[in-house]
Amino acid sequence: MKETPLSNCERRFLLRAIEEKKRLDGRQTYDYRNIKISFGTDYGCCIVELGKTRVLGQVSCELVSPKLNRATEGILFFNLELSQMAAPAFEPGRQSDLLVKLNRLLERCLRNSKCIDTESLCVVAGEKVWQIRVDLHLLNHDGNIIDAASIAAIVALCHFRRPDVSVQGDEVTLYTPEERDPVPLSIHHMPICVSFAFFQQGTYLLVDPNEREERVMDGLLVIAMNKHREICAIQSSGGIMLLKDQVLRCSKIAGVKVLEITELIQKALENDQKVRKEGGKFGFAESIASQRITAFKMEKAPIDTSDVEEKAEEIIAEAEPPSEVVSNPVLWTPGTAQIGEGVENSWGDLEESEKEEEDEDGTDEAIILDTIKMDIGVEVSNIGSQDAPIVLSDSEEEEMIILEPDKNPKKIRTQTISAKQEKAPSKKPVKKRKKKRAAN
Repeated sequence: MKETPLSNCERRFLLRAIEEKKRLDGRQTYDYRNIKISFGTDYGCCIVELGKTRVLGQVSCELVSPKLNRATEGILFFNLELSQMAAPAFEPGRQSDLLVKLNRLLERCLRNSKCIDTESLCVVAGEKVWQIRVDLHLLNHDGNIIDAASIAAIVALCHFRRPDVSVQGDEVTLYTPEERDPVPLSIHHMPICVSFAFFQQGTYLLVDPNEREERVMDGLLVIAMNKHREICAIQSSGGIMLLKDQVLRCSKIAGVKVLEITELIQKALENDQKVRKEGGKFGFAESIASQRITAFKMEKAPIDTSDVEEKAEEIIAEAEPPSEVVSNPVLWTPGTAQIGEGVENSWGDLEESEKEEEDEDGTDEAIILDTIKMDIGVEVSNIGSQDAPIVLSDSEEEEMIILEPDKNPKKIRTQTISAKQEKAPSKKPVKKRKKKRAAN
């Protein structure tokens, strides 16, 4: 995955801020970011934080055969890894140009400067020597990897202890830490890298550039120096031309910064050694602030539980006694009862919305019945008293539809009369009247 490029607006903003001698994090031109050093439980394990850039250093050792051309010297091996955990732009399983350049610069700074006495790592000349391996893992990338890596490497080497050995004839005996105290490495000096970023073809200079400043810089100058102001390595990249005065000014600034960092490293090593001798707590877990959510421990608060029973009895005595309430059962229907305070059962009651729906359904049914009566021509006749059933009779077919059946249907006689039979008796008396008039 390629890194996200900076937009033109961001680039112009950063360059203009640098021209005005301002930085995004509020630092001055020659200011370093805060450095924090924490040690692990084992010797030779540390984490160095340079601002938000974090590097984990781990040193290990083993007995191996020496090189043929250097039979009495031990072996130093440095390995820096850039994982995707630090930045998504780093590809796993592939050595980028940046990684190769950083590894070479670390070897020049630490191994070629003879900061460690490699002859003291020889056990048997030509047969057994100590191989010291320094593994550096970049945990978070926020610029200036080489400075953080060089600090982590030298701190881990100073903190490391190798097992003690003894040689009797051809036998080499390796002792555990319980049998004999481990032996520290013989370190002559502590070389530390200081990076300088140049902008506008060397016009502007910044110390300890962060990740965004590295994207817009034109060139980088790295000076490895110890507290004695001895230059151990120097490297320029970016293709810019630097004047002699610029290099001298950078070397003076590097001497001041290296002296401050060296004092910080020595103080951190002394504090860790003091805590280990006193038997106190140490390790990465102890370096995390307890106020944060990620804390592994909480401060214990003493609690006195000797007079708990007495306090409980006092609280019970002072409290008001509960009111005596006798619940009377309420008989709603035979076979059921309600004890205590409650609400009347409303299971069979309809809600207002349901009642409105039923009323609408009833009106719709009544309208439908009226339309059926008008279309078919149904006559509704009430015969007898009000208790008599209502009979709906059709003119063509003789059917009986009883809407309100009575309890005693035997006493009521129903008759259905067709339309022809109803017309016949109405005509007969008319004819009789005509005959009588004619006779008169």
